Amino acid sequence: MSLFRVKYLSFFLGLISIFSFFNIIYSYYFNLYLNLNTYYFSLIISSILALVFYNIQSDDKKPSIYEKILTVFFGYFLLPLILSIPFYFSIYNLTFFNSLFESVSGFTSTGFTIFENIKHIDPGLILWRSSIQWLGGLYFLFSIVFLIDIYDESLKKSLTNFLSFNSSEVLKQTIKIFFLYSGITISIFLILNIFGLRSFNSLNLAMTIISSGGFLPVNELSSILVNDTQIIIFSFLMLFSFFSIFFVYNLIFLRNKNLNFFYEDIHLFLYLITAVTIFFIFFSFDNNFIYSFLSLVSSISNIGISLELDQSNLNFIYLILVIIGGSFFSTSSGLRFLKIYSLTKYSLNQILSFSKPKNIFMNKLIFTKINFDFNEINKYFLTILIFIISLFVLSSLLTLSGISFENSFKLSILTIMNTVNSAAYGLNDFNFQNLQFFTKFHLMLFMIIGRVELLSILLIAKKFLFKY
Repeated sequence: MSLFRVKYLSFFLGLISIFSFFNIIYSYYFNLYLNLNTYYFSLIISSILALVFYNIQSDDKKPSIYEKILTVFFGYFLLPLILSIPFYFSIYNLTFFNSLFESVSGFTSTGFTIFENIKHIDPGLILWRSSIQWLGGLYFLFSIVFLIDIYDESLKKSLTNFLSFNSSEVLKQTIKIFFLYSGITISIFLILNIFGLRSFNSLNLAMTIISSGGFLPVNELSSILVNDTQIIIFSFLMLFSFFSIFFVYNLIFLRNKNLNFFYEDIHLFLYLITAVTIFFIFFSFDNNFIYSFLSLVSSISNIGISLELDQSNLNFIYLILVIIGGSFFSTSSGLRFLKIYSLTKYSLNQILSFSKPKNIFMNKLIFTKINFDFNEINKYFLTILIFIISLFVLSSLLTLSGISFENSFKLSILTIMNTVNSAAYGLNDFNFQNLQFFTKFHLMLFMIIGRVELLSILLIAKKFLFKY
């Protein structure tokens, strides 16, 4: 265990035991005894591991970045294994591998499911699926702070003034993240209740939204969102996982309003306004703009859920939005808009510098004094290169397993970007249960790669390709 800082993982194992206990209470309260024993198994196992991991003595010296990255990777394999226990021991006769697929999909906030009919699932297990997403989103945010040293300077500047990167301050900020994450979840839950959604559906959707997950408590979203007002409110709530989790907090509590705290969110806001304007002007001819707006927001936040409408003419555009993604410090995936914008601006400046050599072109983010240097551009380029390679590899593997090339290509993008398949991408009827063993294995592997790629590949690039 010397390579892993398992005390870090003990916190999440403790959370699993707490959620197991809540599911036991919930099952007793509503007389849901079919899968009750399964939560006892997860409660006992997670509690024992939490105590063991917490009491394992580690070196007093500061952990290396490699120990940290291995710990994060280890968590993405161990925690879904524990979370799969209620699926495996449920009454639905799921194989171990199908149970693991469901938990990995939830923990990485992807949302692929092996269940064909959600109506037949015990409400307690539906709540468990949503809890897995919630835990996975929190784990992702904690991992960003845990591995903050590997990130680009321009991204760290949005945190530097209140995050000094020593262990006590990191602990302070993770506690802040926990309360922000929980508070936003509760707020989403209350807002959905106010606008007429059932408490059970509101709770599940709140955990889905905040984690950028894709699990639904029903088969079709249209059975929950029954009027235009609910659709619009739900669409705006999904923006919580598009912008930084610190955005609202900084607006309210930050005394010295340094623009560095908001530079990414300003860019994202302009990006959102531009995308909405384009959709309204060019794609609202069928008078269903609110449905397109929901799919648009769902795509840029990497949630992926949509209403069951034929949007085949917009499939490719939604996939592009999925690839771009949201904020650096959010639960969304994607390549991140700011990286693509910086790389594009730098490339254009390089081209213009050859055509107009006497002019000076600044590689500077608009509305800020932040400059991005050549080393950061190399990292951005490497990120895109790795995405292309991953997309090619996974698409090839899925095609070889018998899936059509079009579906393989779409599914690969959604897998790497941790976005659920839905009607917005023409994959709402895709069946995961009948996939071959190795196909599911490859999907799970790339779900994890998609979630931790930015937390590991940049470190490798920093060590072997760039000098500091």
